[in-house]
Amino acid sequence: MTTPPPYSDPVMEAIGRAVAEGHGGDPAAARRALLDLWERTGVTGDPLHRCSLAHYLADLHEDPAEALAWDVRALDAADAVTGARVREHHAGLRVAGFYPSLHLNLADDYRRLGSFGAAARHIDAARAHSPALGQDPYGDLIRRAVEEVAGAIARRDRTPRASAPGPAA
Repeated sequence: MTTPPPYSDPVMEAIGRAVAEGHGGDPAAARRALLDLWERTGVTGDPLHRCSLAHYLADLHEDPAEALAWDVRALDAADAVTGARVREHHAGLRVAGFYPSLHLNLADDYRRLGSFGAAARHIDAARAHSPALGQDPYGDLIRRAVEEVAGAIARRDRTPRASAPGPAA
């Protein structure tokens, strides 16, 4: 008996290529590629695709209002992603693990916009969802960022974080 080939998802592969392009120094090309994928996916397309696209598109906008719009889309799409769909993409992923980062990003957007009440609610949600993070470098990164943003909220600091993902990253 042969093992079936791993699940192939051309959209997730294209998202990965665009993200790599952005990390490689061409955020404008990454944004164009992701926006093209967003247009093809549509607002009723695969929620995993929509969540991933919106999450990465938010990182490519320096304007916190534009980032906020994409981060809201990412959170809305995450609410529609099923566990089975996530495991189909990668057996080790869990939808619950998405929420700390999604709420962190929203908290940071609201903080940068000066909406500190909304920022505090989302940082509390990020903390509440943090037990879903692994005890690994990614989990450590998100937990550190949650505390960094929480401190900035407490100080009423609207300055962009040097550690935040973005076009300059």
